[in-house]
Amino acid sequence: MRTFWNISGSLNAIPEWQPNCWIQVTCPTEEDQRVLEEEYKIPDYFLSDISDTDERARYEYDDGWMLIILRIPYVKEVRSRTPYTTVPLGIIHKRDVTITVCYYETNMLLDFVSYQQKRGEGFTDYVDLIFRLFLSSAVWYLKRLKKITALIEKAKGNLDRDVNTESLIGLSRLQDSLTYFITSIRGNENLLQKLKFKLQVDELDADLIEDVNIEMTQARETTNIYSDILESTMDTYSSIINNNMNNTMRTLTSVSIILMFPTLISSFFGMNLVNGMETSKWGFAIAVVISVIITFLSWWILRRKRLL
Repeated sequence: MRTFWNISGSLNAIPEWQPNCWIQVTCPTEEDQRVLEEEYKIPDYFLSDISDTDERARYEYDDGWMLIILRIPYVKEVRSRTPYTTVPLGIIHKRDVTITVCYYETNMLLDFVSYQQKRGEGFTDYVDLIFRLFLSSAVWYLKRLKKITALIEKAKGNLDRDVNTESLIGLSRLQDSLTYFITSIRGNENLLQKLKFKLQVDELDADLIEDVNIEMTQARETTNIYSDILESTMDTYSSIINNNMNNTMRTLTSVSIILMFPTLISSFFGMNLVNGMETSKWGFAIAVVISVIITFLSWWILRRKRLL
C-alpha cells in the first residue's frame, strides 16, 4: 500500500506524488513493487534485501540513490518462538524523492505518523525525516522492552509457585527476543554514526542526532541489563531443577535401600535350606519382626544422615 505525505508545514496525506513529499510503502503488493522498480527506478536487489528479515542495518549509494536499511521492533501476531523481533525498514532518497518501504505493518510506523500529525509539524527536509525515524525506532525499542520485562516478571512469578516447562520455554523465547534487539540496536547505532557524516546535517539535525544517541544508548544498555537478568534467572531455575532432581533421586535411592532389607531377610528365610525355623510356628513372625527392626534402623540411620 502506497501513501503520499506532504511533509512541509504539517504531515498531510495527498492523492498523488509531488516533489519533496514522503512516499510510505507498507506491505507492498506486486503493483507497488512494479511502480518502485519501473517508475522510480529503485534497484530491485535492494527491495529484495528489505524483504529479508535477517538483513542487517546499513547504507549504500547506487545510481544516485541513497539506500538505507534501519532495523525496527516488530511484534509477531501469531504464536512463534520469538514473539518480539526486528524487521528491516528501507529508507530511499534521491533528490526530491523520499520513500520508505517496510514489508510488515508495524505499530512504530503507525505511531510515527500519528505523533507527527499531533505535533502539527512536518519535516524540514529528508535528513530530518531520516533521523526522526531513527529516534522513533529507539523509543519503540524501549516500549517493547517494558512489555518484555512485564512478561519476564509474570513468568518468574509462575516459576516461584511451580517450576514448569511452559514458563521456562517462555523465558527462553524472551531471551531470543532480547538477542535480536541488542543486535539490531548495535547495528542502528553504527549506522547512525556513519550517516551523520554522510548527510547534510545542520544545527537542528545535530540536536536531533544527540537525542537519538541518548535514546539508543539507553535502549542498548537496558537490553543488556534485561538480558543479563534473564540469563541469571534461567541459570538459577536450572540449578533449582537440578537440585530438585537430585533430591528426588536421593530419596528414591534411600527408599530402595530401606526396602532391600525386608526383601533380603525374606529371601534368606525362604531358601530351601535348614535354618532351624522350618517347624517353628513363630518362624514367620520372627522373620517379620527382624525385617521391621532392621528396616527401622536403616530408616533412622538415613534420616540422621539427612538422606531422607
